[in-house]
Amino acid sequence: MPRADTGAQLVTLDEIAAARDRIKPVARVTPLIDVSAAAGRPLWLKCENLQPAGAFKIRGAYNMVAQLTAEQRRRGVVTYSSGNHGQAMALAAQRLGAPAVVVMPTTAPAIKIDGAKRFGAEVILEGATSADRRARAEAEAERRGLTMVPPFDHEWIIAGQGTAGLEILEQLPEAGAVLVPIGGGGLVAGVAAAIKLSRPAVRVIGVEPEGAAAMKASVDAGHAVTLPKTQSIADGLMPVRPGDLTFAHVQAYVDAVVTVDDDAIVEAVRWLFLDAKVVAEPSGAATVAAIRSGALDRSLPVTGPVVAIISGGNISLDKLHALCF
Repeated sequence: MPRADTGAQLVTLDEIAAARDRIKPVARVTPLIDVSAAAGRPLWLKCENLQPAGAFKIRGAYNMVAQLTAEQRRRGVVTYSSGNHGQAMALAAQRLGAPAVVVMPTTAPAIKIDGAKRFGAEVILEGATSADRRARAEAEAERRGLTMVPPFDHEWIIAGQGTAGLEILEQLPEAGAVLVPIGGGGLVAGVAAAIKLSRPAVRVIGVEPEGAAAMKASVDAGHAVTLPKTQSIADGLMPVRPGDLTFAHVQAYVDAVVTVDDDAIVEAVRWLFLDAKVVAEPSGAATVAAIRSGALDRSLPVTGPVVAIISGGNISLDKLHALCF
């Protein structure tokens, strides 16, 4: 993928390192587990499903809420989310003493709605698209004087997510490639910046569902693209448009973006549970789907061990049973 002079202010390695120190009170250094024997190739899983609130999102959410002023935290925070960011922001706000409002789609899984409520957030259900919930969150922010904590397109969010990239390089210095799922792009933006600014030879590959490939469409077009609609079993990877800042990071640092269909994602959820003994929601299994379906090998040559980020594990028992048995 060609590098682009985006003109955007990309996050720095120092900002990612500072975020790492800032989030220590709540975010875990998640394990990197070797599943090479089960996979039949050198493969490690970065288990962000083991984070508090069950997903990587706590890294960015806590990094941002922790940097707000005391007055901003007193008034409260608001976000819009398909689920995982909402739970993470609710947890960050709870830890830092801020009231929280989370706007989720009417189609959000109950496990994610209940999770945000369990951390003390007020949950508002609005529409079925990222545009619907963003508009409602912005209206609530204006009406109540709340501070917006966006799900992906902010430098503090990106820097927080990038801390996972620093951990991967320390846990597996010989890594040849890192696969990252893409929704709005906050995780891939931060991880790619951390990796390429530290060890440029390591490949970074983003993975999207075929039915929600807004980042790949944007990369192909050379500018951020808004899809007319998205559809996928991976409910956390369905924004109709990437963020402007996350897209700039992808242009600058990501080697390729590949897509996987829903059947491949379901197969990956099943393989992770039955063979790797890892619980992943469909969004979190997309990276493994890219490996097992051959999408990675068809995209570009990779040498050295591959790391797949398992970005979340918020899946109900009923859905896990339906997908795996």
